[in-house]
Amino acid sequence: MTSPDRAAPAPSAHAEVHFVTRSGWLRAAVLGANDGLVSTASLMVGVAAAAASQGQLVLTGVAGIAAGAMSMAAGEYVSVSSQSDAEAADLARERQNLIDDPAGEHAELAAIYRGRGLSADLADQVATALTKADVVGAHSRDELGLTETNVANPLQAAIASALSFLAGGAPPLVIALLLAGGNVLWGIVAVTVVSLAVLGGVGAHLGGAPLARAVLRVVGFGSLAMAVTAAVGRLFGAAV
Repeated sequence: MTSPDRAAPAPSAHAEVHFVTRSGWLRAAVLGANDGLVSTASLMVGVAAAAASQGQLVLTGVAGIAAGAMSMAAGEYVSVSSQSDAEAADLARERQNLIDDPAGEHAELAAIYRGRGLSADLADQVATALTKADVVGAHSRDELGLTETNVANPLQAAIASALSFLAGGAPPLVIALLLAGGNVLWGIVAVTVVSLAVLGGVGAHLGGAPLARAVLRVVGFGSLAMAVTAAVGRLFGAAV
């Protein structure tokens, strides 16, 4: 027991790392890099399996990366903008409800806290205190589930997707520039598998997920995509 004439030690600083704060850009970046790597490599593997020249293979890779990066950026921007518009509409509706029926909104907030385990009196006290501090913030957070960590950011998502797609598509393109002949196909496959494993590991680390499961999932689906496009390229290359 601490002596009364002895001051208790000051609490140590406690800094926690929460992976959910990265969810906005992490999802777009991981998706973009994985898509850039798999789609570019699969496209080039299919063309290489059809016995195309090195120039055709490089052109295929460059065109695929450029088109894919723009497509990813546009798709993310449109998708996240729609989410952002929906969030803004909900917030505007909530602000109007707070003007039209403040008592009803207060009761709704208190009911949320009762549902989380607080007593009726304590729930009402918490709702009153949070309403005085920031009424819109309290309702947007606890009623709508909107916080600073999950609010949609269209531009951030678009830029992260485009840049990560470019980065993901680079390894197979570099191999196509360095190798020629029959070695290029297996070189692209090898560097893609290794890159997928690294990408899966980085994504798992940043997101706090199990490493082995993430790596196997990414490598497995990426290898399947390359196998399918190689079969298509071989089939149509032989037919032509």
